[in-house]
Amino acid sequence: MSTQQRRSRTPHVLVVDDEYFNYEMLSMALSDAFKFSYAESGLSCLSNAIADPPDVILLDVCMPGLDGYDTCRMLKNTPETKDIPVMMVSGLESEQEKQAGYEAGCDEYVVKPFAMQSLLEKIKNMV
Repeated sequence: MSTQQRRSRTPHVLVVDDEYFNYEMLSMALSDAFKFSYAESGLSCLSNAIADPPDVILLDVCMPGLDGYDTCRMLKNTPETKDIPVMMVSGLESEQEKQAGYEAGCDEYVVKPFAMQSLLEKIKNMV
């Protein structure tokens, strides 16, 4: 897809979170700027990202089963998804947690709670 085609359409954001409420909150707050889809787990994230590649993935860190770090490593080591920007979103704010996110391959690490306007700008910068 050309850069011009990307600019003329609404960017697609895949939200990966075991709490559906977080997806609803993001999609309601930012639906004017982005098209949203949802995955409830790391495994469904990978299949969704291959089937319908998003422009950016918002990835929760703390999920049962495959956590955000492992999901990010999987995304970055899969040819079809390795170039999709990943923004990790977490309530874990220590430098060690952030470092683990970047080591797993994320492009951005955002700590909850966050300001919607700030998140909007970060997503726009990644798209």
